[in-house]
Amino acid sequence: MAGRRRWSAEVIARTTGRALAMGAIGSVVGVAAYSISQTGGQWLSVVVGGVAGAAIALGADLYRRSVQLTEVRLVLPGSEMTFKANTDMRQAALRMFFQAATRVATRPLDDDSGNLREALTSLKSLFDLYREPLESGAAPPPPAEGDSVHELVLDILNFELGPFLAHWHPRLLEFEQSHPGRPETEWVDNASFRQALRALQQRLRPYVIGLGSIAGLRDPERHLRRSAWHSAHRTDTVPPRSGEDSRESPAEPPTPA
Repeated sequence: MAGRRRWSAEVIARTTGRALAMGAIGSVVGVAAYSISQTGGQWLSVVVGGVAGAAIALGADLYRRSVQLTEVRLVLPGSEMTFKANTDMRQAALRMFFQAATRVATRPLDDDSGNLREALTSLKSLFDLYREPLESGAAPPPPAEGDSVHELVLDILNFELGPFLAHWHPRLLEFEQSHPGRPETEWVDNASFRQALRALQQRLRPYVIGLGSIAGLRDPERHLRRSAWHSAHRTDTVPPRSGEDSRESPAEPPTPA
């Protein structure tokens, strides 16, 4: 996936135009203020002062909105999307990034650890979190220019999370109901599920990194990979040998679902 942010020529031109307009307004206000100082008109002073205050407030708001507007282009599987990211869009993308970056949707699930039911539950929770704003109407309307961050999320739901859940949930449920109390390691599709989950995680990475790019994170991919320090200091659970104290074997923290 290739993602980059840059100032668009349109944004620069719009910002420059607004700055020139506010400069012209300021000049007019300055001339009026000077005239008032010469004539001593009290009510005219009040009116011009109010106009000046409104102009300053409007200029500050326009400046804030225009300066924070950036363009983000993402090359995703099968499509290319362009986002005119403002403050609201970045905040929404940041929430969605962290929701995915802290779940099994992007976190590794080793072959000898983790719980498959909890993994499916975590993916279903992420699906519901992403879908809720779209169904409730809480999502903002599509921007006048560019793509919406919720369009990107809709692709995640329709093409990745939805099909995965529809395929694997009934299969694991059938095993659980047919073999109550049996460990998941006895499920005939255990290895296939883990392999499919790893493939899903790889397909989701470009989308999640894209959300981080829209949010303005400097290096969103950094949060999805294990650092060299953690890899070097990782401790695996090793069963103690006969006669050894099991307390000497450090236990690895459970993989988050």
